[in-house]
Formats: sequence, C-alpha cells, structure tokens
Amino acid sequence: MLPLASGRKTPAGNCAPCRVPGHHHQGCACLRSGRWCHGFHAATVDQALVDRWWSGREGFGVGISCGPAGLVVVDVDAHRVALPGRDRLLPGIVIPEGADLTGLENGFHTLAVLAALHGEASPAEDTGTLRVRTPSGGLHVWYRALPGQRWLCSTGSSSGRALAWQVDVRAYGGYIVAPGTRTAAGDYTPVDSVREPAPLPGWLAHELRRTGHLTDPQPVAEPGRAAVPQRALAAVLRAGGGRRTVAGLLAGPLAEVAACGALARGAGFSERLNRAAYTAGGLAAAGYLTEAEAVRALTEAAGLARPGQERRAAAIIRSGLRAGARRPLMRGTPG
Repeated sequence: MLPLASGRKTPAGNCAPCRVPGHHHQGCACLRSGRWCHGFHAATVDQALVDRWWSGREGFGVGISCGPAGLVVVDVDAHRVALPGRDRLLPGIVIPEGADLTGLENGFHTLAVLAALHGEASPAEDTGTLRVRTPSGGLHVWYRALPGQRWLCSTGSSSGRALAWQVDVRAYGGYIVAPGTRTAAGDYTPVDSVREPAPLPGWLAHELRRTGHLTDPQPVAEPGRAAVPQRALAAVLRAGGGRRTVAGLLAGPLAEVAACGALARGAGFSERLNRAAYTAGGLAAAGYLTEAEAVRALTEAAGLARPGQERRAAAIIRSGLRAGARRPLMRGTPG
C-alpha cells in the first residue's frame, strides 16, 4: 500500500529534498527511515507503517503497487478524443482501410474487439474478477499474475508498448487506485460483489506477451489471423463496446457470436448464440432491456456471422431467451 494525496489519485507529496532533480529513490533516506516517498517505491505491507502513515490523515487515499502485489490491472478509458491511426487501435493487428470505424470511441470498444478475436467476452464484462468503476467513466479490471510472471506497464496511447488504444496496463513499475478511494472527481467504486482478482486469462496473457508486456518472454506464436474480422468489429461497435447501453449490456456475447463469421462453419456458432440469448433472456426478465430489443441485437449479430441461416438462428434465439427468462439476472449484475 502507498498513500495517495487527499482528494487526488496521485501519491502523497515527497519531502522537499526529494524533489531536487537527480535525486533517486534507491539512495533516499526517507524510505530507510520509514517515511513515504517516491510514489509506489514506498509501498509497504508493514502494518505498523500503514497505521502511522494514515493516522490523522483520513483524507488519504490508498494506492497498490501492482508488481510486488502480483497484479495485472487493465485500465479501460472512456475519454472523448480523436481516433489515432488504424495501426494504433490494436497494435500489431491490421484493421483494413475498408473497415467502417464509425462509432468506435474509446477503450471499451477496442478491448471488446481484441477479445472477440479470441472468441472471448471483453474483460470489462468479466463478472468473475474485481472490477472498479472510475470517476471518469472508465473501468479497472483486476487480475492476478501467475507466479514467476513479471508483466510491465503501458499506456494505450503509446507508440511503443501498448495493448489497445485507450487501454492502459498497470503492472510492474506502476500502481492502481484501490476501490473505496475518494477523490475530488468522485469515488472508485467496485462493480458487483466480487472483491478478489481472478487469474489472468490465458488469451489476455497471450496478447500481453505479443505486445511486449512480459520481461524476457519466449517467442509468441500468432494464432493465424492477419486482420480484424469486419463482422466482429461491426457487432462490437453497434453494441456499444460493453458500455451501459441496451445492446451494450450484451456486447461481449454479441461479439463472440459475430466473430464466428471469421471461423469455419460449425465452429461453436449455435453454442455461442444460445449463450448470448440465455444472457439476454435473464437481462430482459430483470428489466434491463425489452425482449424485442434483445431479439433485434441477437438477430443482427447472428446474421453477420451466418448470413442465410435466419430460421435456424431465430429458433436458437427463441429457445435461449425462454431459458434465460427463467433465471432473471439480479440488479447490479451487469457491469
């Protein structure tokens, strides 16, 4: 843990001598004497130090040094800024010039497209791990690294190491704001009831290795793709990339269905469509969206993946919706 300045997400200020240019944390007397200094380099699990640092400073927030804590946190941003070049949206993955990017606005979109390439739901929709809503409308998705893995930080806008545009990675060399911290901009609020980080998903570990986030990595074999499937991209953009819109509640499952358009016939299409319809049925039964809205979104995703199979898709959708409606999702479940 490390103290964050009252009302801010930055570490509490260093003492004056430590602000002199050229001063380095490795030679700092503050750390040796048990005073916080140099941001995440001062992080500690010493309870006596923690008690002393926060004593009488109730306004201090809490930061976690990700590397020593064994954390890899995916920081999804939702800033309203201009799109970069296509080569910067998903570094190392080609997005054809003909692909329509209308509606692509933020990290929720790019992360959902990256996940769809692996047939996975976006980490922003991962209900099995700790997720924290940020005051700016972004999301922190916390994962636990496997022993022996030393992952590195990055920013999504970097021209060097980056996972996706507007998706930062917090690991060694960085810290993350702990849930419950209050800043002038708002609170860092946990989503749902999960409070523990889950293990880093294999597909995401693969992408982090591919994009240079692992120290001393072994060569990474590419999964045999050269470009973003247009169907997956279109479905994610129309769904809102996992944001809290009607179709956005289904962005992950819809992207999985649409991604089948880049795969061979029979490659899990029925199972994925049924799973998406089941989820939609639960959401509709809980009042998050209407059945008509669910049918429209599911039908569009199915049509993108398997054009000409409308009757088959409609039967799967009806069956999945009926089954899901018997298990309404509780309020607060969607992230």
